[in-house]
Amino acid sequence: MGSTELGRMAADFEETPVPANGGDWRMAWHPPGEAPPGLPHGANAFCVTAGHEVVLISTDGARWGWPGGRPESGESWEDTLRREMLEEACATVGEARLLGFVRSRCLSGAEQGRVLVRSIWRAEVSLLPWEPEFEIPFRTVVPAGELARQLWMEDGAAPIYSRAAREAGIA
Repeated sequence: MGSTELGRMAADFEETPVPANGGDWRMAWHPPGEAPPGLPHGANAFCVTAGHEVVLISTDGARWGWPGGRPESGESWEDTLRREMLEEACATVGEARLLGFVRSRCLSGAEQGRVLVRSIWRAEVSLLPWEPEFEIPFRTVVPAGELARQLWMEDGAAPIYSRAAREAGIA
């Protein structure tokens, strides 16, 4: 399918091995449209400012990731996106574009048989003053061209991140 600065990109529906929580997981990119089967597991976004910078967050100030989180009762995919960006990144979402879904299947371990689905977005954001109230104590903003040097990715997940960045138009 090609590659970006983040590495090889996942093709549609291609399963990528991603070990997590002592289990053998497979992650697959699904294009936007109807969500694939599985338990709705929230939203993640590449948050892009008016200056074409990308917002990253961290729990430890060393590993920087994209904001996201799990849904609360009754929330739509987009409702989850908007709430999580505000909570984790102190950012309000203007325009949001669904890039696709990531479907994760656990093949072994404590969560064997579990299937999770997460929506992936590009969110045009306005940053609010940094006043973290939830679990994320650090935020940084990096030029889109530096994303590959700054973004921490789980082992094996680079093809998914690479595809999301390409779909978001930032890689």
